[in-house]
Amino acid sequence: MEIFSGQNDKRQTDHGQKGRDSGHNADSVLKDPVCGMIVTKASPHHLVHESRSLYFCSAKCKSKFEASPKKYTRTEESAAPSPPDAAMQGATYTCPMHPEIRQEHPGNCPKCGMALEPEMPSLEDDENPELVDFKRRFWWTLPFTVVVVTLAMAGHGTTWLDSLFGNVDQNWVELWLTLPVALWAGLPFYKRGVKSVINRSPNMWTLIGLGTSVAFVYSVVATVAPQVFPAAFVIDGRVSVYFEAAAAIISLTLFGQLLELKARSQTSAAIKSLLGLAPKTARRINADATEEDVPLSHVHECDQLRVRPGEKVPVDGIVIEGSSAVDESMLTGEPLPVTKRQGDKLIGATLNTSGALVMQSQHVGSATVLSQIVQMVAQAQRSRAPMQRMADTVAGYFVVTVISIALLTFFAWGFFGPNSSTESSWVFGLINAVSVLIIACPCALGLATPMSIMVATGKGATNGVLFRDAAAIENLRKVDTLIVDKTGTLTEGRPTFERTVATQHFTDEEVLRLAASLDQGSEHPLAAAIVAAANEQVLKLSKPEQFDSESGIGVRGKVDGKSLALGNTALMEQLGVAVDALQSQAEELRGHGASVMYLAVDSTLAGLLAVSDPIKDTTEEALQSLRAAGLRVVMATGDGLTTAKSVGKRLGIDEVHGEVKPAEKLKLVEKLQAEGRVVAMAGDGINDAPALARADVGIAMGTGTDVAMNSAQLTLVKGDLRGIATARALSVATVANMRQNLAFAFVYNALGIPLAAGVLYAFTGWLLSPMFAAVAMSLSSASVISNALRLRGKSLNYKE
Repeated sequence: MEIFSGQNDKRQTDHGQKGRDSGHNADSVLKDPVCGMIVTKASPHHLVHESRSLYFCSAKCKSKFEASPKKYTRTEESAAPSPPDAAMQGATYTCPMHPEIRQEHPGNCPKCGMALEPEMPSLEDDENPELVDFKRRFWWTLPFTVVVVTLAMAGHGTTWLDSLFGNVDQNWVELWLTLPVALWAGLPFYKRGVKSVINRSPNMWTLIGLGTSVAFVYSVVATVAPQVFPAAFVIDGRVSVYFEAAAAIISLTLFGQLLELKARSQTSAAIKSLLGLAPKTARRINADATEEDVPLSHVHECDQLRVRPGEKVPVDGIVIEGSSAVDESMLTGEPLPVTKRQGDKLIGATLNTSGALVMQSQHVGSATVLSQIVQMVAQAQRSRAPMQRMADTVAGYFVVTVISIALLTFFAWGFFGPNSSTESSWVFGLINAVSVLIIACPCALGLATPMSIMVATGKGATNGVLFRDAAAIENLRKVDTLIVDKTGTLTEGRPTFERTVATQHFTDEEVLRLAASLDQGSEHPLAAAIVAAANEQVLKLSKPEQFDSESGIGVRGKVDGKSLALGNTALMEQLGVAVDALQSQAEELRGHGASVMYLAVDSTLAGLLAVSDPIKDTTEEALQSLRAAGLRVVMATGDGLTTAKSVGKRLGIDEVHGEVKPAEKLKLVEKLQAEGRVVAMAGDGINDAPALARADVGIAMGTGTDVAMNSAQLTLVKGDLRGIATARALSVATVANMRQNLAFAFVYNALGIPLAAGVLYAFTGWLLSPMFAAVAMSLSSASVISNALRLRGKSLNYKE
């Protein structure tokens, strides 16, 4: 089974700095601008383009460049050595809540203050440096916080405290104990708070920094210069201080950050498990026939590699020598190994179970199937769901609103508090204002959707479902109509040649030979079946002199000086070629589910070719589950209507559209959307790309072409339609989880802020201490994170 097997000449490959010509210095080691291979100035294939000397590995690459120089022109100097793999150059860091923030070094998000994390996790065992730093700050200062809180709760005038400190003022003891907590442990929070003000993006750290600094500075002044306070502030000869509030808030916030960083590291577990599938080294066969083990990042395109029994295939490529059974279950889920012989494609990270193979690498670095999957998962985790727009809008005003409420609380208590005739009411106002600043948690609001998305994309990846973005996760649950292509979607996508029927002026063998010669230029599964049949019959194929693909109807070109056209009835009608002579045979073959293509030679009908594509074993079960979920299933295929109806009848699909061109598939999607339908399109070919892009959710088969997958928002790695039911179940669970998180965040803040402001004091005489406000704030974030992590254990059997 081919995964991500389409051709893509534009793929960029990552190479190590050390190539096979590593003995040359930097001035003589160059890179072929077409294929990326390491070459030297000794290469006979070179030219001057825009005053730059370019060198090529072969005449073929040079010809490609001359035909389309803009396609291969790089902005960097052509003489620069090949760059190392991206992972070796250093990571790009981004914010989980604001993925548009990207920088080349660790730090904090200028918008929300959250620690930036690598776009692509690595397999290194080293802990997140911020997690290590926060652990150190937390554990070193926790004893100071415990002592300060104990002293504050025990109160002044306690016998054992008096005996312990003697004549030393307890305020001074608390001050010295709080200093390391406030000035060292809390330093990262203050930096984030200041940065948020500078960037005019007030956030959680603005509130925490403001709240703790107000409590700490007030307490320091009360300790160092108590005489500046009015007499009403003095109780038992001292001014009340709130060092324990500042210390406890900082320690609890540190603890909350530790929990959050730990939880966020778990969301990248799926990516790390995928990265772990690839081997660390490859065994390269050098030009002098010697062999050496090299790091995977030093493997280039066109390298020859040996894969011994029991070893993993290092990169994507083709077999050039040997045969073996390769276990592809890590990508396809198929338990049985697939036999690989000369010319067959190999996928990196699959397991060679028996014989020895020699392969030629085709796609390396970020261009391999495994790397593309990892990139898709990482991109989806960084994307933002539409539901988050509401949260972002609210969060944008949240901090300013909270600060306003804190100021209102301060003045309301000062002017209208129970002791408003004395200055002590202002103390109550100050402490309640600090509680308001601390209990408010924009963090819980901001984490509500990103955490759910990150966990969901990881779970999807482990189940063979790759979401391109968060919008696809949110939209899939709304889908009520599914349009499916036939070839490669409902069927195996590995058609087998059935037979040819020639007209009186041609032979069956000649029809097959000409069709196969023309089809060498096509990547369509039907073309591959025809070429394979010709090779099995050892027919001598000619190289097509010209080749053009008529999207959705067939191909045209020249072979042996003859103008050929191979395709469906629509192509023949376009060319004015009558097919009546073979119409009855074609209908009979279509009635048995075969796809029929006509071959015209110099505008004369030469014959027809029949190819059958068996229905996947899992298709019927998948369609039953989708219908049970309330989906309307529609088939739209470029194949003949008779063939399409035959397949539709076997699968219970009532609405069948045959001989549909790409533009017509697109119109079908738009027509259903105009009827108020939420449409998903599942396909695997280039001809499906427009409809995939236009659908509310485009679903590509992992066994299909690159164009299809680049147009879709969801890829089913195994090419199994049952994955749609799995993805839909995950969509339902994820959206429910996001709603729970958002509801909790809104309710928490709606209840917590008034409590912190002291609304219950008039009825119960109860006030919320800033210390307990910090506990509530930390628990709110932890609750959102814990709820999101529940998705990891969610069953994906769809029920609505």
